Amino acid sequence: MLGTGETGVLLRDNGLDVPLANGETAYFNYYWLRDNCPTSFDPETRERVFDVFGMDTAPKARSAAISAGDLEISWADSNHITRLPLKFLSAYAKGEKRPDIANLPRVPWYGDHYAKIARFAYDDLVADKANVLEWTRAMLTDGVALLTGLPDTDAALLDTASLIGHVRPSYFGLDFEVKTHIKPTNLAYTSKALPLHTDLPDEDLAPGVQFLHCRANTVDGGNSIFVDAIAVAEDFRKAYPEDFDLLVATDVPYYCEHESFDMRSRQRVIELDEYGNISGVTISQHHADIFDMPQDYLDRYYPAFCRFGKMMRDAKYLMRFHLNGGECIVFDNHRIVHGREAYSATSGQRHLHGCYTDRGELRSTFRVLSGEGRFK
Repeated sequence: MLGTGETGVLLRDNGLDVPLANGETAYFNYYWLRDNCPTSFDPETRERVFDVFGMDTAPKARSAAISAGDLEISWADSNHITRLPLKFLSAYAKGEKRPDIANLPRVPWYGDHYAKIARFAYDDLVADKANVLEWTRAMLTDGVALLTGLPDTDAALLDTASLIGHVRPSYFGLDFEVKTHIKPTNLAYTSKALPLHTDLPDEDLAPGVQFLHCRANTVDGGNSIFVDAIAVAEDFRKAYPEDFDLLVATDVPYYCEHESFDMRSRQRVIELDEYGNISGVTISQHHADIFDMPQDYLDRYYPAFCRFGKMMRDAKYLMRFHLNGGECIVFDNHRIVHGREAYSATSGQRHLHGCYTDRGELRSTFRVLSGEGRFK
């Protein structure tokens, strides 16, 4: 069936050809048009309430026209009228993914980044959401920020984390204490050097954002070591494209096993988004399980894996710094690999209080504070 509505709208069997404000004509499917009628969304909850599954017959337009910048559709199976702004239709005319204001370009950084790291005072974050917006922006672009002036209390960490998300527990609990333990369940709970890693790759979904609040750090040694793994991975892709493809394609087994838990998962060392951009890295030597791939596959995989691990240790990428009491380092656990130099446990006190939130909530907070969204 073909028919021409008023002002040049063409009625087809399964949809409409609609002339847009930019002079182009775009096709829109009837199901999509009915499903996205403004009346399909609850005005209070903003959730879709139209039941597309409950339609007895496929939707068809009785008539369609352009009026005052809107497409108006009269549906054949009811008296319902749908009005959709042409501006809204233009945004979906080419079938491209909906733009996301939180999808900010990730800016690679190198070993000299400590002097440039985004810094935010705790009191300023609590006092003004505009500062929280800039903090989330730094987290999305740089993957790391340093907070200063946190109170020396147990509550300070969780209060700070709640500014950008809900604290998510791990198998270590809601939060954790990084200090020397008598019976450690993790290398972090010793005074030994901690190799570069991302946290908890043995969980099905490793934590997204990590907080480490320094309560005290007066020991000899123990400097923090941070690396932007995206910067490393970008250089690795250029230098060793075949190795890069192996790390993107291969699931690596990780585990963490003690008396009260036995966590196991498989992760890919280099993570790509839907556009092929490097979105993160998941790597941990001390949580790596026995590689159970075919041995002839390991002939290729191990050299690539080790080449990438060695590149992360290049001085070009290493950011070393001393974390001071009252500071909280916050970083993307799917991007920033971190470690620690060994320290003397008897030379003073080193105590960090840590927790996690999710990346999705970080992006959500940025969108909300930016004032962007479908209903804004």
